[in-house]
Amino acid sequence: MFLGILALTVVGGLLAAFGDADSLGSANEDPMVIGGIFVLVVAGWAASLTLHEFGHAFLAYKGGDHSVVGKGYLNLDVRRYTDPVLSLVLPLILLAIGGIPLPGGAVWINRWALRSRAASSWVSLAGPLSNFVIGLLLSLAVAFIPMADGLSYGLSYLALLQILTFVLNILPVPGLDGFGAIEPYLSPQTREFAAKVRPWAPLALFALLFAVPAVANVFWDLSDFVFRAIGGSTFDASAGNYAFMFWRH
Repeated sequence: MFLGILALTVVGGLLAAFGDADSLGSANEDPMVIGGIFVLVVAGWAASLTLHEFGHAFLAYKGGDHSVVGKGYLNLDVRRYTDPVLSLVLPLILLAIGGIPLPGGAVWINRWALRSRAASSWVSLAGPLSNFVIGLLLSLAVAFIPMADGLSYGLSYLALLQILTFVLNILPVPGLDGFGAIEPYLSPQTREFAAKVRPWAPLALFALLFAVPAVANVFWDLSDFVFRAIGGSTFDASAGNYAFMFWRH
């Protein structure tokens, strides 16, 4: 399954590379470059989701939770981490509407089996750090490897999505990985309160991002700062975003 997703990502990249990227924004946009970027981003997003959740499971296994083996979390099979609607369809819809990548997967970790609080923190951090590393590698590839404009646009937008996911997930909000990283060090009373608000706290955050411009601006500015810091091309990412959201033009 994972190799199939990677193969589809490569197909999208080839279509984007051999399409006419100069046609973007004109009256005769090349459907090959638009379709290629769309496939590249969607398949690449599914691959990064798999690696994000695999990172959680792998460090959980190293930290003492061997139940992840029986659950199939170490097989790089995206079906083990996701619900088709909540993990793939809904995040893609929200991505298309607002450009914000919603965390899509989930692995169930037996925190009591982990050897230490530090191990529990690293399990939480593994996911967003995997997104950061993917974003960094894609940005460096675009910056230092000669490639066609269409491929550069698609990879840059995919890299930006990885950084958006990293920034979003690293926030200390109950239900997100950033809170999971600090939770082992909090008082029992704080952890009990967090458990009560965990189901709806991320939804409240997403509502703020969509409804409150000031909150959204802080999120986008922080993400843009990180993206630029790792060498990401905002021009190429914007072009990739334009091609990905082809239905708007």
